Amino acid sequence: MKILYAIQGTGNGHISRAREIVPLLQQHGEVDLLVSGTEAEVTLAQPLKYKFHGFSFVFGTNGGVDNWATFKLMNTPRLFKDIFTLPLKQYDLIINDFEPVSAWACKLQRIPAVSLSHQCSFVSPKTPRPAKWSYAEWLLKYYSPTAHHIGFHFERYDDFIHTPVIRSEIRSLVTSNLGHYTVYLPAYDDKLLARELNKTNKEWHIFSKRQKTHYTQGNVKIFPVNNQDFNNSLASCEGLLTGGGFEGPAEALFLQKKVMMIPMKGQYEQQCNALAASKLGVPVIHEIDDKFIYYVNNWLNDGKKVHVDFPDETAQIVDDMVKKYARSK
Repeated sequence: MKILYAIQGTGNGHISRAREIVPLLQQHGEVDLLVSGTEAEVTLAQPLKYKFHGFSFVFGTNGGVDNWATFKLMNTPRLFKDIFTLPLKQYDLIINDFEPVSAWACKLQRIPAVSLSHQCSFVSPKTPRPAKWSYAEWLLKYYSPTAHHIGFHFERYDDFIHTPVIRSEIRSLVTSNLGHYTVYLPAYDDKLLARELNKTNKEWHIFSKRQKTHYTQGNVKIFPVNNQDFNNSLASCEGLLTGGGFEGPAEALFLQKKVMMIPMKGQYEQQCNALAASKLGVPVIHEIDDKFIYYVNNWLNDGKKVHVDFPDETAQIVDDMVKKYARSK
């Protein structure tokens, strides 16, 4: 069997999940990997068959998307060329994790693909989202359209939605509490974060997309993004302060760490994730302003943790997917 696994390369969550899924797919056949996007620091252990520029946004430094940098990064002619020239006929199964080049190539070539992603959980109207409708619903629907859907979210909101994929390396971590707090907020400037968090009496580990070397500012340590270093910090922290992503908060909740979320401004999916997490009991704030430290201190002083049940079902999900959606010879 020949399998194409296409992965979104904006942010680290998609690649992190793929690190768990690729070895499971390799048990079923030959797997070619495709990544499009430009904003991930985490890499795969296996070589890529295709690496495309794709269609990505760039993180800003004040809580949102850097629109100008995103615009400059766009290469629409290249995107269309990649979509129209990607060869797909040789594959028995095409799996898509919110990746637009292969999704639209499949659509043009009339080849059914299956979404294996967090984003496809929004196909269901039962998945939490703000009451006010947003045009971003169109983006979630048409960015990487596929014929079939296998979704992941914090809860099983619908019959095709599963609880999060927790990587084996996370499940096997030995946890402790050394008293520090881990931070991953790529849409905020490190200096702004350090200046605010210096106002607390806790130790903080900020993991930054912008730094190449480690440095310390008061009670805040800033590290370059590194998978192993981040996992070690997360395993030994008291809590995680993070954005409105999905995989990071899910892993922290699985490890029974306190979590606080600050979803990106104007990023609809992160707003939806934060709403879903808040229904579990995760505190959410929406910007770093004059009240930021007040809310952070309340969280630091609150010993309550959110308890979740994220069983290890990934191998069974992959096995069922291959049996159900692989094209017969």
